[in-house]
Amino acid sequence: MSFASLGLSAELVRAVTERGYTEPTPIQAQAIPVILKGGDLMGGAQTGTGKTAGFTLPLLQLLADKQVIGKGHIRALVLTPTRELAAQVEESVRIYGKHLPLKSMMMFGGVNINPQIKQLHGRVDILVATPGRLLDHLHQKTVDLSHVEILVLDEADRMLDMGFIRDIKRVLAVLPKKRQNLLFSATFSDEIKLLADGLLNNPALIEVARRNQTAELITQRVYPVDRERKRALLTQLIKDNNWFQVLVFTRTKHGANNLADHLNKADIPAMAIHGNKSQAARTRALAEFKTAKLQVLVATDIAARGIDIAELPHVVNYELPNVPEDYVHRIGRTGRAGSNGEASSLVCIDEKKLLHDIERLIKREIPVVQVPGFEPDPRIKAEPILNGQNRGQGGRGQGQGRSQSAPRAGGGQARSGGAPRTGNKPAGGAGRGAAPASAQHRSGGRGR
Repeated sequence: MSFASLGLSAELVRAVTERGYTEPTPIQAQAIPVILKGGDLMGGAQTGTGKTAGFTLPLLQLLADKQVIGKGHIRALVLTPTRELAAQVEESVRIYGKHLPLKSMMMFGGVNINPQIKQLHGRVDILVATPGRLLDHLHQKTVDLSHVEILVLDEADRMLDMGFIRDIKRVLAVLPKKRQNLLFSATFSDEIKLLADGLLNNPALIEVARRNQTAELITQRVYPVDRERKRALLTQLIKDNNWFQVLVFTRTKHGANNLADHLNKADIPAMAIHGNKSQAARTRALAEFKTAKLQVLVATDIAARGIDIAELPHVVNYELPNVPEDYVHRIGRTGRAGSNGEASSLVCIDEKKLLHDIERLIKREIPVVQVPGFEPDPRIKAEPILNGQNRGQGGRGQGQGRSQSAPRAGGGQARSGGAPRTGNKPAGGAGRGAAPASAQHRSGGRGR
């Protein structure tokens, strides 16, 4: 099946082809035709399924098919739980819509609101926003949502988990009654079903890839090690086991750079990809990695989204993710298409709770392998994981979870980001990402 066969325009197919995608994923193949028909949709899909393109592509086509003369109004609204996901979705809109005369904008907190107000004075066809900052604009009457034709609630379950249900209802109250609604969620809890009942009109139901399911073909291992010795252990594991095509996850961009430099000095060809890398550099790194010319690719979560290799043999969690679900998404890049894969996690004492949360989520204990010479020192005490990085792990705290990939400019436009697959779920949607998700909505963060 091709993207053209789904009913997408030549401009959109061209943009998708330029990104290197030739066949739609299951969620794209099912969702795109439904959305193009104008009906409501309830989609069950998690990160890594191609969900973002599954709704951005038909959304772009629907808006492009109906030309608007003059400045126009905001015609599509995408609500996301975090600024990182907002950045990724808006980037997808720009990348896939590059050959269409449509303008997009993202809106989140933690940055000056004035550049966003200025941007709203110009043409904005598609607005991608977090609920808290969108409400700020609504209260200041700086945004007009009275002409919205399409509403997308992305990662609705996470928005409810973060306490955004009231904010969402306030936004819904100002939208036109007649509109197309698309809701995506990794789970269909009672709360999600209740929200869907009040939002969707005879929706089509699409569900792919059960959440938190780890493929049986993936061999999972935990390697205990002190935080200061992770680099040395990773180097030894790669060399002793002759690993090739190793995708390594770090929490921060700075940590990814440092780790790649260390591996290169150890004669292990490695490159880092993240939001600060140019598109040309990331394209070259991915091309060399896919053809096995590059032995190790070190990536942050968001930058790794476009990596889709049918037989990727090794995924390494150099640092465990702050959000347990992200572990499933990370290791799901191996063990695909009937091939075997290995997922290794280097776990220091600071990450014991994160490991426990992961095992509770996947409902299994991950086997522990102790490498001789790398036994943890019992005298080392646990340190809190703050600002995305522990001292000694090669980072310069850049925000908890994945906030390292959030754009820094105040104008609401993404700089350059990872490939536009699907949203990851950082631990916090508040502006600086310093508080855990459970505390943010209580302290008024509201995804700002």
